[in-house]
Amino acid sequence: MSFTTESNQSVFANPYLAAVDRANEVPAVVSKIKRLSVDDQLALLWYVYTSMGSDVTAAAPGAARLQLAEGLMTQVKQMSFSEQLAFMRDLINNRSTPETRSYGVLSANTKLAFWYQLAEWMRAGIVIPMPSDYISSPEAQKVLIDLKALDKGQQITALRKLVVGMGVDPLSA
Repeated sequence: MSFTTESNQSVFANPYLAAVDRANEVPAVVSKIKRLSVDDQLALLWYVYTSMGSDVTAAAPGAARLQLAEGLMTQVKQMSFSEQLAFMRDLINNRSTPETRSYGVLSANTKLAFWYQLAEWMRAGIVIPMPSDYISSPEAQKVLIDLKALDKGQQITALRKLVVGMGVDPLSA
């Protein structure tokens, strides 16, 4: 049997190429999430935060500095349910409002912690809860499967990339 470069490639997989493939998974999943409807994105965030919330807070050392977002958190608590939903939709749509600009100046870790707190308040009924009859689209269900297939570190990275891109940074607007 003769050995060639081509025959060895199938036997000895290139670990660098495998790492590149794994590295591309996070941007691909984030891109898929951003293509979902706003409400499917909100449902996905709620599901992720309620199912892996402790992992998120452990990965967000800025969570201890959530007091930096305390004013915005207080504003959200004081809103009606319809106003809370509009605010969350405005965040995803990057609509410029005083609240989305307040969110825009938060650090990446504080944004992670902010969404975790929203999910906790949704569960407690302080923030508009997830409708019990909500059915996500087939696309959202596929994206959730893709997100679950990532390892925990990649899931946190995907979530971070997603929430960092929300709101409006008043310094760049």
